Amino acid sequence: MLCWLFPAPLRLGEVNKKSREESKGAGSGVEILYNEPYDNDDEAPGTQGQKTIKIYHVGSHLPGWIKSLLPKSALEVKEEAWNAYPFTKTVYSCDFVKNFKLEITTKYLPDDGSTENVFNLTGSDLRSRIVEVIDVVKDQLYGGDYVREEDPSIYVSTKTGRGPLSENWISEYWNTVKAEPSISHDNKAMMCAYKLCKIQLNYWGIQSKVERFIADIGKPPSPWPTLTKHSICILIEIDECN
Repeated sequence: MLCWLFPAPLRLGEVNKKSREESKGAGSGVEILYNEPYDNDDEAPGTQGQKTIKIYHVGSHLPGWIKSLLPKSALEVKEEAWNAYPFTKTVYSCDFVKNFKLEITTKYLPDDGSTENVFNLTGSDLRSRIVEVIDVVKDQLYGGDYVREEDPSIYVSTKTGRGPLSENWISEYWNTVKAEPSISHDNKAMMCAYKLCKIQLNYWGIQSKVERFIADIGKPPSPWPTLTKHSICILIEIDECN
């Protein structure tokens, strides 16, 4: 079980727009099957928001010769999502892999990532969790992934004036805003996205290895720094969110 922490120099409301947009439209190879409000769904009890069901036709991005070798069920990934910001939940599954399910639950809190056990885990789940903090400054991108204009240690928001961020920006920002984190202080703001990732892969000896692999690939110097790129993407959209 993985737990990722994404501290960001934002107020909670500044992320809400991005969260809503991710619950909307389709893109290339995406089919929306369902997009309706929900209230107290079984998978998201006690919350109200928007539920979506999408099919990702990943085959549209593969060469024809590869698609010819795979059954149709291997080329489609189902996504079920519940967006009740500051709570969201997304479940991915693939009919081709019968015992596979990837579940990501997110909670956004006005803090620096220091809240313990946000998801109220107990027993073996709590003991075995892997916790990773994604720092947009220290977990720097490399090579073709690096874009100087989007470097958080250089980037300055034209609307809020926040930035550039120092290597110690988390403690600096939190010490400034922690007395009242819901608003900005001295042009600083702080929130953290807590993401709990559960993987169901009922093949003996494989699940723990897959969890460790997913934890490793998200941060530089991995060749697939997906998590760091996602954090920077949200950060540089500060201007659009205000």
